[in-house]
Amino acid sequence: MQKQSGWQSRFQEILQTCQDEVKRTTEIGKKMLTASRTNTNLHEAHEELGQLVVKSIESGDLKWDNPKVMELLEKIKECEKDLETIEDEVNKIKFAAGPVDVSKDELPKQD
Repeated sequence: MQKQSGWQSRFQEILQTCQDEVKRTTEIGKKMLTASRTNTNLHEAHEELGQLVVKSIESGDLKWDNPKVMELLEKIKECEKDLETIEDEVNKIKFAAGPVDVSKDELPKQD
């Protein structure tokens, strides 16, 4: 009877350890999801701020005489131009006449 009781006790210890580890891992996972959401929000806020700054500089509302800013503005313009070119190329591919399926053509009749 003592052996069975010791075995059950050890099993309960192992089970409790596993439950504690699952709880700990779940809490870590929750924190990581929250951190990921926060990081996404931070990225979006930076992006929105950057877009506002670009518009303000381009409209003349904001004067920022900084070579790095000018370099970044030029890079933004180049990227926008590249994206337009890529979009045009994709549309040409999408809407171009596709290859002709010759297997569906009628074979000429032979006499």
